Amino acid sequence: MASGAQVELWHAEKVATQVTVAKAPNGIHYAMWGETRISDTDLERLVSAVPATLSAALDHRAYYFVPLAIADTDDTMVAPGYSVDLGDRAICHRNAVFGSTEAVFLSTRLVEDRFGLAFEFFINVAHNFVDAAGVPESFSSLVWQQAEAQVRGETSQDAWETRRRAQDIRIPEIRNQDGEVRSAQKPIDERARSAFFEAAFADALAIYMLSMAVDFDYHDLRERDYPLLAAPALAERLRQVAGLFPANQGYEFQVLYRRKG
Repeated sequence: MASGAQVELWHAEKVATQVTVAKAPNGIHYAMWGETRISDTDLERLVSAVPATLSAALDHRAYYFVPLAIADTDDTMVAPGYSVDLGDRAICHRNAVFGSTEAVFLSTRLVEDRFGLAFEFFINVAHNFVDAAGVPESFSSLVWQQAEAQVRGETSQDAWETRRRAQDIRIPEIRNQDGEVRSAQKPIDERARSAFFEAAFADALAIYMLSMAVDFDYHDLRERDYPLLAAPALAERLRQVAGLFPANQGYEFQVLYRRKG
């Protein structure tokens, strides 16, 4: 295995000039560089899972699949191969801007399987879409109804924390000039609620795309610090996302509460 000293780091912009960016049938721009250990077929299948109806909002984005994107430098640097030392310095993704192109460099060698890489790609696509196009009002309405109904759990730490802050309407005690104690309801934190809508929508969009690209169990997404959203509530969100962004030809979306066999 090569050591860190034997793997020369490249500036991300240099990498971008060395590879040809392809355009998938769904309109997504992407490229692969270095020892990624991903086959062309697998990568094309992954990228093509993004619904074509999302591509207009991502027209100025390009996704570069590279072995490692390095985290501890001011500039975006990329390693053409893997080493233990560079793996310790790498991050799941790094962003860079080249002229009018907003690039996302995804580390393929930091994840152990296709599931991990797929989710990292799709969550980036989802957040990039939200940044460009916002959150559909119908989705915001749905998730807020669920939150007000105290539906259990959420889809990510960010969604869980922003939902909690948005709903933190504790009634503080206020003492007036006469010394009397009165109560006043704290208004909803609109900034937190907006952040909750964005996080929840990006999560749902990513899970929707992941479900069409990889066979996985919903509980594979579980993290330790928050309870996972109840499956029926997630299904409601995913069905709405599927209605807004239909699956491309060759892909299928379905909700299965139990695996067969």
